Amino acid sequence: MVTLRPGSQTLGTLLDELAAANPTAEAVVWRDHRIDYNTLRERSDEFARTLIALEVKHGDRIALLSDNRPEWLIAAFAIARVGGITAAISTFSTARELEWTLNHAGAKILITMSSVRGRSFLETICNLCPGISAAAPGTIRSEALPDLRTVIVIDGESHGPIINWNDATALGADVDHARLNRVQADITASNICYLLYTSGSTANPKGVLLTHGHVIANGFDIGARQHLCPEDRLWFAIPLFWSFGSANALPAIMTHGGCAVLQESFEADVALSLIERERCTVFYGMANMARAMHDHPEWSKHRLASLRTGLTIGPPEDVRFIMNDLGIEKLCNVYGSTETYGNAAVCDSDDLPELKLHSQGLPLPGMRIRAVDPITRAPLPDGRVGELAIAGYVTPGYFKAPNLTAASFDADGYFLSGDLGMIGTDGRLRYRGRLKEMIKTGGVNVAPLEVEEALLRHPAVKQAYVVGIPDPVKDEIVAAVVELDPDIAVDRTALSAHCRAELASYKVPVHISLRSANQLPRTATGKIHKPGLQTELMEEIRAAEM
Repeated sequence: MVTLRPGSQTLGTLLDELAAANPTAEAVVWRDHRIDYNTLRERSDEFARTLIALEVKHGDRIALLSDNRPEWLIAAFAIARVGGITAAISTFSTARELEWTLNHAGAKILITMSSVRGRSFLETICNLCPGISAAAPGTIRSEALPDLRTVIVIDGESHGPIINWNDATALGADVDHARLNRVQADITASNICYLLYTSGSTANPKGVLLTHGHVIANGFDIGARQHLCPEDRLWFAIPLFWSFGSANALPAIMTHGGCAVLQESFEADVALSLIERERCTVFYGMANMARAMHDHPEWSKHRLASLRTGLTIGPPEDVRFIMNDLGIEKLCNVYGSTETYGNAAVCDSDDLPELKLHSQGLPLPGMRIRAVDPITRAPLPDGRVGELAIAGYVTPGYFKAPNLTAASFDADGYFLSGDLGMIGTDGRLRYRGRLKEMIKTGGVNVAPLEVEEALLRHPAVKQAYVVGIPDPVKDEIVAAVVELDPDIAVDRTALSAHCRAELASYKVPVHISLRSANQLPRTATGKIHKPGLQTELMEEIRAAEM
């Protein structure tokens, strides 16, 4: 079935359009709750009127700190309706990170859970705002959080300026629909709807700004590559605060009229049950999530038999594992970032398997991608590896960071990704790793991805990650961390011999560390944390030399 592109240019009018077209279709499933498109629109309208009552103005940032649940979606659409900006905050945030993000965003309102996975966010706010219990709603004053005025708690009781979600919803009762319609009519496609924060592995996160029109357009095109339709049901365990969730999975499924099946946070046994029960057809996840389900004692391939397509990111072996071992043959390999609205290139679900294993597909309709010389920024011919530069649906810039914004675009307005890759003669993008991860050993550059792919070609290797380790003689040496299949006997010597047969001598890892999957350091969103891996390997090598 071919789904027509929505005519809407803002998230608020998109929800209106979807509710008018198919009001009783399921939009969201969460636990035992089933919300159709008309109900989602009504609840979004209701909360939008609350935001107007709380004097939210065009461009105000509203912080949203919650796991995957309907209130996240209701709030985000409501914020979009009144011209506010959803500042999505990671549920992995420490107290220091929460304070930093709220201040950086200048959040006027915080919508939060009391706690998530043992992190007591409400307690943190109370500690940062002494005397908060004596304040009235909308009157919080704190030196630590000078912009914050109101806190809405999704799962707690009202207390002073801390308002329970249901009580907050009642605040908008006196705001009529005509006023909301006037406010919504002033919002345009070029207005900002999201402020999304990158993971910030080595420094404070960057606040990436995204606009209404491009979220909708790019989301639809991502869904079109997967051939999504209203009957599709997307398994949604990736965090909504991550661009892979809010700027990719969410607009992809909703612009096609499908259903988002929410899982608060990933747990393998819950995922297996949820996908099986709800007959989910779309997989959005990383290889570590797929392996956790596959390795679970209650695993059975038939439990995921309903999954048809979806997206993932990773080397060929990870993509192959999800396609073959989980049975998702129509899985799409992708390339993109928060700055490119989730994806800039996506394979078609009907592409041949080899194309999906070894490329990230063609650029999406609104995207232009080229490889440029990392030094001169001159465009390179097809087939040459360089820094990937993207134009089209890209961020208008970083929040409160004009110098960083200026440095991130070339003279032609292309966003400089910091990624290595090439555009093949077939027009397809082929990713080759992060530019800053390039290893320089003995004066020669080594791409970690090339070494990782060589290691993954060994039948005993399940995962492989390669980093450069400082060395007084060679500048850096190549080091690898490998997870092995426990059923295949192999040692480091055999792995080195395999690499020597596959790679030039200077690319062969000098040090190989064998680890299990749970011994690999990861970011909050499940990606391998290479700076942490590098630090651990440096300590491991140093200890071996003593």
